[in-house]
Amino acid sequence: MAVKKVEVRQLKKGKYIMIDDEPCKIVEYTTSSPGKHGSAKARIVAVGLFDGKKRTITKPVDAKVDVPVIERKTAQVISVMDDTVQLMDMETYETFEVPKPEDEELASQLEEGVMVEYMEAAGKRKIVGIKEEE
Repeated sequence: MAVKKVEVRQLKKGKYIMIDDEPCKIVEYTTSSPGKHGSAKARIVAVGLFDGKKRTITKPVDAKVDVPVIERKTAQVISVMDDTVQLMDMETYETFEVPKPEDEELASQLEEGVMVEYMEAAGKRKIVGIKEEE
C-alpha cells in the first residue's frame, strides 16, 4: 500500500488522508488555538473514496498521518457484468475487475472497447470517468 507520512498542519481541504485504513478526501479542516498547556489541534472531516462514509479525526497539528498515493490510470473495458466491470490497464495490459460505478450516467456509458479513467489507491480501484478520444 503506497502511503507517505505528512504533518497534519500541511493538510488542506480537497487533499487526501488515510483514516481507518481507508483513503479519504478531506471535506472540512479546522484548527483550534493552542491552550495554556497544550498544542493546537486539527479537526478533519473526510469522506471515503471507495465507500462514501464520512469519518472524523482530531489530532495535534504536529502529528504525522498517512496520506495515500493516488494514481489515475487509463484502461479499456473488456466486458460489463451485472455489478462488475472487467478492465485492461493500457500500460501494463493487466486485466482486473472493479465494481460498477454507482453513478447511473457513467454506468450507462460503459460498453466493450470504451476507454475509461480509473483511480487506484490502497490496493483498491474505482472507475472515475470516460476517457475522451484525442
